[in-house]
Formats: sequence, structure tokens, C-alpha cells
Amino acid sequence: MRRPTALAALLLALATPAAAQETTLYHGGTIVTMDGNTPQTVEAVVTEGERIAFAGSEKEARKVAGGKAAVHDLKGATMLPGFIDAHSHFTVATQMAGGLDLRAAAAPPADIPDLQAAIRTHIAAGAMPLGQWAIVWQYDQEALAEKRHITRAELDAVAADRPILLLHVSLHGVVANSAALAAAGIDEATPVPPGGIMPRDEAGKLNGVLLEKAMFLMLAKMPQPTAEQKLAALDAAQIAYFAEGYTHAQDGATLAPDIAFLTSDAARKRLKIDLALLPFSTGLDALLAQPGLKFGTYTDHVKLQGIKFVLDGSVQARTGYFTRDYARGSPEGTHPWHGQPVLSEADFIAQAKKVHDSGWQLFVHANGDAAIDMAIRGFDALGIKAADDRRPVVIHSQFQRRDQLPAYARIGVGPAYFSNHAWYWADVHRTNFPAEVVDFISPLRSARAAGLIPSNHSDFSVTPLDTRFMLWTSMARVSPTGVVSGAGERLNAYEALQALTTGPAWQAFEEDRKGRIKPGLLADFVILDKNPLTTPVEQIRNIRVVATIKEAKMVWQAPLR
Repeated sequence: MRRPTALAALLLALATPAAAQETTLYHGGTIVTMDGNTPQTVEAVVTEGERIAFAGSEKEARKVAGGKAAVHDLKGATMLPGFIDAHSHFTVATQMAGGLDLRAAAAPPADIPDLQAAIRTHIAAGAMPLGQWAIVWQYDQEALAEKRHITRAELDAVAADRPILLLHVSLHGVVANSAALAAAGIDEATPVPPGGIMPRDEAGKLNGVLLEKAMFLMLAKMPQPTAEQKLAALDAAQIAYFAEGYTHAQDGATLAPDIAFLTSDAARKRLKIDLALLPFSTGLDALLAQPGLKFGTYTDHVKLQGIKFVLDGSVQARTGYFTRDYARGSPEGTHPWHGQPVLSEADFIAQAKKVHDSGWQLFVHANGDAAIDMAIRGFDALGIKAADDRRPVVIHSQFQRRDQLPAYARIGVGPAYFSNHAWYWADVHRTNFPAEVVDFISPLRSARAAGLIPSNHSDFSVTPLDTRFMLWTSMARVSPTGVVSGAGERLNAYEALQALTTGPAWQAFEEDRKGRIKPGLLADFVILDKNPLTTPVEQIRNIRVVATIKEAKMVWQAPLR
């Protein structure tokens, strides 16, 4: 995660609510409004207070602004609506400080001995805010030469007297050493929770890998940061989002303690970014027991958006739920294996009905095609139709089949796709599934042709927050080995931008509040050093964020070069 600069921290501190009639004129660059299905530009924009007052010719803008307006000369840069995060895990950004981030390493571990050495070095440095626990982020067994999980015994060889916990890059599993298992009260007699996986070694002993619902046995026992640490991390997290041009963030699976913190007076006073929370379905009954609880309405900059259900796991971890088998078998190496649901279909429908009957929005994680089938059957059981405008969102919709698109259109599903998979894991997916299956991952173009309104996301911390990289992966769909996953699903630059602006705005029921540069909408902008619409595809990911403006206030500015 990008660390905040001193300038960014100062800007965040100064980003107080705008005066009611404060007026600013923006001109001198390319201003892409994202208003409509074809690119539209204006010469100038005028903001009054926190909203856009005018977008059009510079001559008329100067009349509207008047002689006392502040003037922002873009100096040839390109201004767009602020980017909208369709799906990420904001709370993870508040928790990573002090942990070992393998993706941020100058030379990521190439094999298990390298990984052991990196953890030893981290422990020796002593910078561990959560007591004596060594927390390791962005662990991916597929990035190791052995193509297997590190084991409990191999972690014990690093340090047997201190808990070590590796969080899988997918956020769908952990690997723990013996001290961490003991601290969590997990041993060979611990029952495997439904929807969980707890592999064992040849001797029948837990090997330290806890996947899907089994990982919550560990997460529930992890030490937590103090209130002061959380508030400091909150500042750093929103600066990280602002640095990528986001003016709206999502916390894609919010647990009860995080809901309490992020909606607290102390947190709300610090939040400048709009933050949509998706409470995890495991806490549904507690939420339903709170009369008058409102979803979809902001208090300051935070709101409860909808309820998050998880139907399956991660495809790169081989826990996604499919109608076909994984060629490489299960995480334990058994065959045949096509994954399993994390939640039973009956339980999903029963719980989703409670959410639907309460008028709350449904967000459903489904990666494999069998999980997507399950989501569709669930929506149909609830009688949801597109005309109802309930806008259920299927997060990832990664391995969608072509025949599932009409069902999405009939129901009115907003697919939140994940084009970064084409870069990070398409080569891994090809070791499990046929090329024609992998070539249809995140079918953004086919979804648009079916009349759907898709979005694109990073799933941070699964992949980096980098918005220009997301644009590029949706336009290039290429892997590190040069393999293109579905050339026919590539987007053009404007369509790629829609998936970061108007698409996620619609999915969050905020299309009349943000996502476009249009009078009456929030003055949320990102300024880029180059225009994505005229930049060659291979250079898209090199575009820089120059500044981010939230409700007419500068909240982040790139350091001078």
C-alpha cells in the first residue's frame, strides 16, 4: 500500500467542509464529464460549495463563477469524476501497518526458504504493533516455486515461541504456526466448521492451513489494535485511496467491531472519503435486532450500503465453487474436486429473504459458475426482477458462463468484475481449466452487450488499489507470460473509465450524486497527467494521479518531481 506523504497528510487535515458559497473555476485542460455513453468534454467547470454548479464553455463558466472565484488552472492535465471503488476491503488498509507485506518487498520470496528468511528478518526488526504476533500479508502459494502452501512445521522452524500468521492474498485463508494455533485454541480435536477446510498432514496433524470459514476460528482470536492505532491507521488508509483518485471507498465485508469503529464519532470526524460498509452476513441477526437501522443513507461520510454474503471461495486458492473439476484437485490434493459452497443454498435464501424484506441491498460474493448459479436461484426464489430496481450486486462474477448473462439482465444484477485477475492469476487458472473458460473471466464487454451495468474493482488488498492498472487490465487482459485472456472482452478507454465511475455509482444507487461531472452532483474529481482516451493502451498504467478533489476540497496532491 502506498504510504502517505507529509503533503497528503496536511491536505487531509485541511480538508474541512467547504463554505456554503465558496466558488472555484476549473479550466485549462481536458475535462471528461463521463455523462453519456460516448465521451463528452467541456472547457470549464464551476463548483459552489460541495457541488458542481456549471459544466460547459469557459466563457460562460467565467460569467457563472464571477470575479471573486478561486481559479484552478489544470495546465493541460485531464480532469474526470472521482473514481468510485466498486469493491475493496477498506478495513484491511487500516490493519496492514506493522505487518510484513510480501508484495511490497523489493524481491518477493521465490520459494519457501526465501519466505522463511523474510519472516525471520521481519521478526528480528521487532516492528510488530500487535503484541508478539508476526502478521504476514499478501501470501500466495502460487507465487512460490513449490506451488504449495508453507506448512505449520516450516513456520515453527522460523519461530516456535511466537505466533506467526500468514494471510492468503485472496483473503480467503490463513496459514498459522503451532503457537498461533494454540493461541486461538485450535487443535486436532477442533471440528471443521461447515464451509471450512482444515487440511492435515500424513500423520493426521493439522498442517496450519485454514481456509474459508475455518479461518474465522483464527481471526476471532487475533489481537486487535488500540483505538489510537485504529484512528492513525484510518488517516493513512483514506490517503492511500485518495492517492489513487478514489473519492468513494467500500469496505466489502465489515465485521461488527469494524462497524462500531467506523461509525463512531471519532472515526466519522476523521473520514473525508465517502465510505460504504457491507456488513458481513454472519452478523445479520444482530443488525435486524436494531430498530430504525438505516441502510443507504450517509451519516457524515459513512453509510451502511447492503449485506455481504459469501457463497464460495477463491479460485486461485482452489476453493471457488464450479460445475467442472479443478485439474489440480483440491487444496489438499484430492480428486475429483470442483469446490464447495461456503454457505448452503437453503441458508443463503433464508438469510437473503430477511435482507430483501428489510429493503436492504444484497451483495453476493460468487467466483465459480456453480456459485453464480446459486446466486441466480436465490434471487429468483426472492422474486427479484430488473423492474423492481433492487440492484443486487454479484461481486467478482469471475467465472461466469455466457448463458448466465440473460439471468443477470432479467433480475437486474450489477456485476462487479475483477479484470486484474487476467494479469495476476490467469496463468494459474489455465492450469486448472480449459482456455475457453479462462478467456471469459470478467466478461465486461459481453455484460455490456447484454444490457448490464458492470463495474471493475481491485478487491484490495487482494490486488493493489492502482486505478490506472485496473484500466489497463480491462483494456489489455494480458498475463505476465503474454497470454491474452479473451481479446473479445477487452474494453476501450471510455468503457474502462465507466467501470470506475458511472458503473459503480449506479450499483451503489448514487448515479444522481456522483460518477459524472454534471451540475448538481458532488464536486468529486481526479486530475490525471494524461488523458486515458488518447493514451496508447500499453501506456495507460503509467498515467499518474496529479490530484484528488473531494467535494471541492483538495484532499491529495502528488509530490513535486
